[in-house]
Amino acid sequence: QVQLVESGGGLVQAGGSLRLSCAASGRFLTSYQMGWFRQAPGKERNFVATISYSGGSTPYADSVKGRFTISRDNAKNTVYLQMNSLKPEDTAVYYCAAGTLRASRGYYYRGDYDYWGQGTQVTVSS
Repeated sequence: QVQLVESGGGLVQAGGSLRLSCAASGRFLTSYQMGWFRQAPGKERNFVATISYSGGSTPYADSVKGRFTISRDNAKNTVYLQMNSLKPEDTAVYYCAAGTLRASRGYYYRGDYDYWGQGTQVTVSS
């Protein structure tokens, strides 16, 4: 079992920055692909970014590419999402997720992850 706790959300003006953290306990994160998803009110939970267990591969959703950076510190069992140049459309609850390593998984979909955090609210004002 892996327990994930997100933090770092809040209210920020458009153009501002936030850094989300996801602290894990129960298992070492080196055994997992890690991802960030977000869910706006009335919408589905969508992929934002993912990072391989080594940190060498970091695909992003087109909507955040060039503005967001996912990273991980395996020694601290923590994953981060640095969000710059924030826009009102980035407003959502952001979720951290961990997926066991399987060759069949692409890690762009909710079903590719086994463990989820409770989410942290990010609100970007215009």
